[in-house]
Amino acid sequence: MKNDRVVILVDAETHMMPALAREMAKRGNNLVLGNVLKGLPEELRAMGVKVEVVPDRLDLTKPDAVQKVVDLALDKWKSDAACIRSGYHKTGSIMDITTKDAQDLYEGNLLSVIYALQAVLKPMTKQGYGQVVINTSSSGLRPTAFVAMYSACRAVANSLVRAAALSEGSKGISINARGTYAMNYPGFLDDVGGDDPENLKKVYAGMPIGKLVEPEEAAYFTASLIDGVGTGQTGQFFCIDNGWAFV
Repeated sequence: MKNDRVVILVDAETHMMPALAREMAKRGNNLVLGNVLKGLPEELRAMGVKVEVVPDRLDLTKPDAVQKVVDLALDKWKSDAACIRSGYHKTGSIMDITTKDAQDLYEGNLLSVIYALQAVLKPMTKQGYGQVVINTSSSGLRPTAFVAMYSACRAVANSLVRAAALSEGSKGISINARGTYAMNYPGFLDDVGGDDPENLKKVYAGMPIGKLVEPEEAAYFTASLIDGVGTGQTGQFFCIDNGWAFV
């Protein structure tokens, strides 16, 4: 299946984002990517879609980072949808947080979301349609002691997405947040000491479905929010965490 839709994905090198790029290509969407896994553009083009890549390394805590991807999309084609994954992880309880930690977590998990929303929404408000998903975290719904500041920033980001959905919905744009927990990728496994089977047993025990979430599972769900078909959801926060946030 091919279509003329153009989807922006940032970053496309870790978490569920490479899997999301593959899923969107499978659904026939052309892609504009930032921060890309090596070899992924060639893999996607082999699937029959057009792919453009921003050559610069993007720091999403800077106001022009996502804007560069949006500019490339508009220069080459257009922008129908976007999924932006920001995130800076640092563990620590409330008593462990330093001033620098707080600033880094604020910039990586909240300021980056502000910049991303501003960049992707500008052309969508002019054209009168669009779909946006911002990656946050399930810990924004269920505060987590060992990532206290991270949880707090993600909760504020979720609220910000909802506020954006309220203000931009009348312009034909759906905006949602999607968070994960216990995903089978290096970042999460490092946070919980996943190289120790006993630590993983504790993670499994904290979820109704006792297993790690695979990136492909999260990608499949997220694709339904930016594929041009599922346009009835906006201002929502969706957890993909095997039920962890509701235990």
